[in-house]
Amino acid sequence: LRRQRQVDLCEFQPSLVYIVDLGPTREHDIETPHGMVHVTIKGSLKRNRPFILTYHDIGLNYKSCFNTFFNFEDMQEITQHFAVCHVDAPGQQEAAPSFPTGYQYPTVDELAEMLPPVLTHLSMKSIIGVGVGAGAHCKSSLNHPELVEGLVLINIDPCAKDWIDWAASKLSGLTTNVVDIILAHHFGQEELKTNLELIQSYRLQIAQDINQGNLELFLRSYDRRRDLEIERPILGQNDNRLKTLKCSTLLVVGDNSPAVEAVVECNSRLNPITTTLLKVMCPLSPQTTLPSASMTRLARSRTHSTSSSIGSGESPFSRSVTSNQSDGTQESCESPDVLDRHQTMEVSC
Repeated sequence: LRRQRQVDLCEFQPSLVYIVDLGPTREHDIETPHGMVHVTIKGSLKRNRPFILTYHDIGLNYKSCFNTFFNFEDMQEITQHFAVCHVDAPGQQEAAPSFPTGYQYPTVDELAEMLPPVLTHLSMKSIIGVGVGAGAHCKSSLNHPELVEGLVLINIDPCAKDWIDWAASKLSGLTTNVVDIILAHHFGQEELKTNLELIQSYRLQIAQDINQGNLELFLRSYDRRRDLEIERPILGQNDNRLKTLKCSTLLVVGDNSPAVEAVVECNSRLNPITTTLLKVMCPLSPQTTLPSASMTRLARSRTHSTSSSIGSGESPFSRSVTSNQSDGTQESCESPDVLDRHQTMEVSC
């Protein structure tokens, strides 16, 4: 039977955020074939469980991108069971020294290849990846699917483009310096024009917390990235050479995010059996993305909301999945053309 399901989702209220103790914190500088990378481990490894590995967006580091989320009280339900490994892109961590003149910053593909040595160094057998923007560029997961058990990708853009020119075109007359270009990457045009207090707060944070020379190198590297070239699986075809994500994947985007079209494009390229698109009906800023959607409440609710893929005109009942939270089993009723249909959730905050 096909049925529409409701979301049991409570509105996020900042006044109800409590700081939680994630356990011991350890920092490492790990040498890889493409340079040094700074990682921070929070919590203790639980036996036979993957790490949660995070990667931040441009203009941020792990603290500014993920601290709010992982300190959110509801996240304790997850962090008590999983250790968290935060990866800072080279030179983006707090108090990072400037790179020497002539330093060649790693390409996006090389940044991806820095992760397997990190996992080896830390004796990680597998991860659940959480990436935002540039940190959601999942080339490592495509190249090393055996290391990845699941992904949460926020504001992913699978396509190569003249990104700096695109971001500058969104600025509507603002000075096109590095910080302003990054703000255009994070926020929609309307928010850039109207939410001036928030934008100024982010501008100061980016300018003060990140080494500006190192930041520009990271920005230029992301601008020169190549298309992910994700290929959509074909029903009945079992091709191990297929370039696609093979793990369960949650794509997250805000209704007014400048990344919404890119995320929908990525969703159309992935296997709909293993991919869900979560569209949050509010502006989506990097630090408040997942807490504002109250993701852990969403995950533990007995029912989920399913709607048609954005712009596809599909029936909201095109893919029905019912879950039994008490015993962890899942029953699904798939139509023959399931690979032409995607699951999309829409939630409000």
